[in-house]
Amino acid sequence: MASACTNGLDTGFIELGYAKVAALGVVQGITELLPISSTAHMRIVPALLGWRDPGSAFSAAMQAAALVAVITYFWSDVRGMVFGSIGAVIRRDFRDWNFRFAMWIVLASLPIVISGVLMSPLLNACNTPLRSLPVIGISMITLAIILAIAEIYCDHSRKFDQITLKDAMIVGIAQCGALIPGVSRSGSTLTAALFRDLNREDAARFSFLLGLPAIAGAGLKEFHELYKAHLDLHGWSILAVGLIVASISAFAAIWGLLRILEKFSAWPFVIYRALIGVFLLVGAYVGFLH
Repeated sequence: MASACTNGLDTGFIELGYAKVAALGVVQGITELLPISSTAHMRIVPALLGWRDPGSAFSAAMQAAALVAVITYFWSDVRGMVFGSIGAVIRRDFRDWNFRFAMWIVLASLPIVISGVLMSPLLNACNTPLRSLPVIGISMITLAIILAIAEIYCDHSRKFDQITLKDAMIVGIAQCGALIPGVSRSGSTLTAALFRDLNREDAARFSFLLGLPAIAGAGLKEFHELYKAHLDLHGWSILAVGLIVASISAFAAIWGLLRILEKFSAWPFVIYRALIGVFLLVGAYVGFLH
């Protein structure tokens, strides 16, 4: 079914109700921070269950859940960046690692901020073509191939403390790919970090930390858009249920991703992405997914 609109904003999640949004919150929370595209799963699960598409506004607002999970899981890193940067400014020690790393993250976030603003009318429009199954399916397969190349040809030897501004900017530019449904923010940044020869665990850690401004910005922007669209109390309460469930699921997803990368590499995600991509393309062509 097509998504509903609230003053031109895609808000299909309202008609789903609390239980269905809670279920989708689990899916969203897990897939948002794994390199397998939450958007793809937000299209597949409702389609298979015969539910309404929750809409792009739901997916964007769920960034807040991802933000809570990342900050909580990597609290020692976040705390070090924030307080370390403040201390560096007070001491005027601008060569301090925490200060430099924080500034690199800010600079690396500019590409997706600019791209997101320019593409916003298309990304969140009702029935946007970017959320079509063929687009998502092709994106899933394309990044699966690129991630496979990173696994085959990169040596994964560099450590977190060897990250440079060049690394940050390359990963930041790659993050723009997340604006295309099916690519995945986690997938695009993790893949770029692997291409910079970071070891898998540190590549994932770097991916999450670098994505904090973009995740926060996307979530806050969507809340503002929903506020401007005059979302009623019922709609906000449904969204709150999804956020709570998604936050818990996203925290578990980070733990799972780091364990998988440590024990098996990124190949499970390559295979999974490719299979889901093919499933989406076949489903769209045959007609059992709409």
